[in-house]
Amino acid sequence: MQAHELFGYFRMPELVDFRQYVRTLPTNTLMGFGAFAALTTFWYATRPKALKPPCDLSMQSVEVAGSDGARRSTLLDSDELLVYFYDDVRTLYDGFQRGLQVSNNGPCLGSRKPDQPYEWLSYKEVAELSECVGSALIQKGFRTSSDQLIGIFAQNRPEWVIIEQGCFAYSMVVVPLYDTLGTEAITYIINKAELSLVFVDKTEKAKLLLDGVENKLIPVLKTIVLMDSYGSELVERGKKYGVEILSMKALQNLGKANRRKPKPPAPEDIAVVCFTSGTTGNPKGALITHRNIVSDCSAFVKMTENTVNPSPDDTLISFLPLAHMFERVVECVMLCHGAKIGFFQGDIRLLMDDLKVLQPTVFPVVPRLLNRMFDRIFGQANSTLKRWMLDFAYKRKEAELRSGIIRNNSLWDKLIFHKIQSSLGGKVRLMITGAAPVSATVLTFLRAALGCQFYEGYGQTECTAGCCLTMPGDWTAGHVGSPMPCNYVKLADVEEMNYMAAKGEGEVCVKGPNVFQGYLKDPAKTAEALDKDGWLHTGDIGKWLPNGTLKIIDRKKHIFKLAQGEYIAPEKIENIYVRSEPVAQVFVHGESLQSFLVAIVVPDAESLCPWARKRGFEGSFEELCRNKDIKKAILEDMVGLGKDSGLKPFEQIKGIALHLELFSVDNGLLTPTMKAKRAELRSYFRSQIEELYSTIKV
Repeated sequence: MQAHELFGYFRMPELVDFRQYVRTLPTNTLMGFGAFAALTTFWYATRPKALKPPCDLSMQSVEVAGSDGARRSTLLDSDELLVYFYDDVRTLYDGFQRGLQVSNNGPCLGSRKPDQPYEWLSYKEVAELSECVGSALIQKGFRTSSDQLIGIFAQNRPEWVIIEQGCFAYSMVVVPLYDTLGTEAITYIINKAELSLVFVDKTEKAKLLLDGVENKLIPVLKTIVLMDSYGSELVERGKKYGVEILSMKALQNLGKANRRKPKPPAPEDIAVVCFTSGTTGNPKGALITHRNIVSDCSAFVKMTENTVNPSPDDTLISFLPLAHMFERVVECVMLCHGAKIGFFQGDIRLLMDDLKVLQPTVFPVVPRLLNRMFDRIFGQANSTLKRWMLDFAYKRKEAELRSGIIRNNSLWDKLIFHKIQSSLGGKVRLMITGAAPVSATVLTFLRAALGCQFYEGYGQTECTAGCCLTMPGDWTAGHVGSPMPCNYVKLADVEEMNYMAAKGEGEVCVKGPNVFQGYLKDPAKTAEALDKDGWLHTGDIGKWLPNGTLKIIDRKKHIFKLAQGEYIAPEKIENIYVRSEPVAQVFVHGESLQSFLVAIVVPDAESLCPWARKRGFEGSFEELCRNKDIKKAILEDMVGLGKDSGLKPFEQIKGIALHLELFSVDNGLLTPTMKAKRAELRSYFRSQIEELYSTIKV
C-alpha cells in the first residue's frame, strides 16, 4: 500500500473518533506512533460479518404457561425440556462409544513428561484398558450395580478417565476424593460411601489412607490401587493392616486375563457421587445420574450446535479438577464427539508450558485464572505508549464485540493481542468460565483480546454443573445467560431480603433432568435443597433482565443483619472489593450488635509494591503492610470500587486489618473449592475484628 493510499484511508469517516483522540495527545507522544495510526485502516478493510445468533437476543427465555413464573430457553419448540441431543447417547458409556466411532479410533487421552511432547492413547486403547479395569473389579468381587461405589483420589491424568469409563462400562459408580480435601473430610467420605477400594495416583496419598486404617478411622478400606510406582515397604505396611496394595498395571493385567462383557448402565442409574465441601459441617454426596450428566451436556451442544460443533479436530486442556462437575461435563462433551483430551503435568505452575505444547482448541477456566491473565496483561503495558496502544486496540475490538463479531485475525490481533493468544497455544476457539462470578470488565476485555467464543455458565453440583449459559452471539457481560434447554428456572420470594418474584427478583430455583437425585444417605439435607415439587433451591438471588437473561445479584446463604436491621450478603461485597489492584483476598465481617462492616484484607504480594510505588511509598511487602498510610490508601481504593459498583452506604466497610498470609485450604480458611470458611475466618481473626470495632468511630 502506497503512502497516499494510507492517508486516503485515514480520512475515512469511521476513523473520526481516532483522529479526535489523537489531537488531544502531546506532540512527543504522537511522534511515537504515526505509522501505527495509519495501520488502523487495515482493520476496517478486513472487518468480517457477525456470528449469527441461534435466537433473537432481545428475548432469550420465555415464561412457561401455568408455571408460577418459571422460564425456559427460547431454543425449545415447546415447554418440553431437552433430555438427549443424540438418540444413541443416553449414558456416559454411550457417549464414549459414540466418540470411539466418530473419532475413527483417533487420539483420545494425552499426557507428557517435563520438556517432552504429548503421548497419546487412542480411543480403542482407552476402551480396552477401561474394560480391563472394570473386568478386574468384577474379578475381585465388586458388583455390576449402581450401588457399587469406587473411589478415585488423584489429580487429572489419563488413568482418571480410564477408571471412570471402566466403572461406567459395568454400571459401577465413581466417588471422587478432592486432591485438597482435608484428612478429616476424606475419612468422612470413605466411611459414608463405604469405599472398600480407592484408586490413588501417588504414594503419599496411599500412605495417608494407610494412616487412617492404622488409626482405625477407615476400617472399611481394603484395597488401594496405585497409578505411580511404589516400593515393597508400602506393600508390607498394607499387609500389616489388612489392606492390599496393587499397581494399576497389575489390575489391568488381571482384567485382561478375565475379560467380561460390559454391562452398561441405565440412564437413571447413578454415575457419580460428587461430594460438595460446604463452608460448615461435613461434605454432602450429591447423587448424579447418567441422565443428569447427559442432559446437561446435551443442552450445551444444543445451545452451540451452529457455532461450536465439537469434533475430533478439537483438543481440550484438562487441568480443572475432575472431582468437580464443571470439568466432568466439559470432558464428557469432548469424549462424545471424538475429541482429544490432553492433561496438564499436575503442576499449575507449568500450565502455560503445557498450553504452548498442546495447543488446545477448548480451554475451560475459572475467574481466578482470568483475573491473573487480566492483571498480567495490564502489568506488562508499563509505558504511556504501550498502555495507549493496548487501550485503543481493546476499544476497537470491543466495538466489534458489540456488533457480535468474534475473531483473532484483525490488525489489532496481529499488532497487540497475538502474544496473548500465542501464550495459550494459539489455537483456542472456545473458552467457558464458571464456578464463581467473573468481573464484567475482565470478561469483556479477555473476550476481545483472545478473539474466541467465550461463554459464561452458572450452576452448581446439584444441577450437574450448569443451568444457565450465555447465548452464542451475545457477548455482553454482567449476566449468566439464559436457562439451558434442559431445565426451567424460576425465582422464589425471599421476603426477609425484600426480593419478590413478582418484581423479577428472588432465589434462583431449577427444575429439569439435570437436577440431582439428593444427597447420599442424608434425607434431611436433601429436603433442604429439593422441595416437594422437585425444584432445586440454589441459595443464590437472581434478577431477570429485559432480554430474558439472568443476573446473579446476591446470595441468600451467609446473610446477616446489622444493628439497624439491614441485611448484608458479604460474598457480593467481597466479589467487588477483590477487584482492587493491591488486594488478593477479602473477608467482610459484620454482626447484629454493630452498625457497620469491617474487613480482613490480604494484599497481593505481586501487585502491592508497584501499586504503592506509584503513590510514593517504598519498602518491602512486609513493611508496606505495616504502613498505616498504605492501609488507608487500600481502604479508599476499595470503597471507591464499592461506590462505582453501586454498594449502598451500609454495605461499605469502615475499616480494614491487613494480613500477610493468603487464606488457603492448608490453613483451614478455605474449602477445597476455594470458598471462604466464614466461621473459621471469624474465629481466626477475632482479635483483629474486635480491635477494629473498638477503634473505629462512625
